Parts: sequence; structure tokens; C-alpha cells
Amino acid sequence: MNITYHDEIPNVETYHDLRAAVDWAVFCREQSEKALNNSCYCVVAKDGDSTVAMGRVVGDGMYYTIVDVMVKPQYQGQKIGSAIINKLVEQINAGIPEGGRTSIQLIAALGKEGFYVKQGFKILPNENSGPALRKVIYT
Repeated sequence: MNITYHDEIPNVETYHDLRAAVDWAVFCREQSEKALNNSCYCVVAKDGDSTVAMGRVVGDGMYYTIVDVMVKPQYQGQKIGSAIINKLVEQINAGIPEGGRTSIQLIAALGKEGFYVKQGFKILPNENSGPALRKVIYT
């Protein structure tokens, strides 16, 4: 196995395949294409020509959210997810202007909080922040 990392946005089929591989809902094609194209940063991991993992970032230059961190089950436990998070954080960091500040958020999949704590993220609420909240809308 020779894992390589690429700063690229996967096609919709690859994105949907990764979501299905980790038992996540697969969104409609139109919504998926729009989401992927609106990514600020995206890293995919490949084993040869096969995409085995990815993560992406959405944001506005001050606030960023890491989303869609997915590693196919047979590749989990090999530090691929950690490498993707590190590369995404490096890309965000490289874009912060001198004297600037940015905040990176994410919502961990249930049971994966410890993985993100190891990457330097803090569980909310904490001494500086209240709990994270979200609203999901289905049509």
C-alpha cells in the first residue's frame, strides 16, 4: 500500500462512494456537486489510482468548518485521517494574514471525538465556548 495525498476535489461518484463506505447518507447529485465546488480546501488520499479517504473545508476566511473526513474502513487505523486533518489545517494556516485569527470547527461522528482531540481540537462546551448546536433541514 502506497498512500499519496492530493489537494483536489473528488468527483461526485467518488464522494458518494466514500460516504456509502462509511455508512453516511448520500445526498442528491446536484447538492453534492455544489457542496464540493464550494470547498475552500480539499485533500484526498489515494492508494494507487483509488481514492480511499478525503476531507474538506468550507469557510469564509475567518471561520472554517472541517467536513466530510472519511476513510474507507479497510484503511482506518493507519494515520490517513490524521494526515488529512493535518494537511487541511496547514492549508488554512497558510492563508491567515499577518495579525489575523481564524477559528476551525467540526462536528465529529459519534465516538470519534477522541480522534479530533488528538489533532488538537477541544471538546465543546469548554472554558471559552458554549455547546455546539445544529439544525438539519430535510426536503
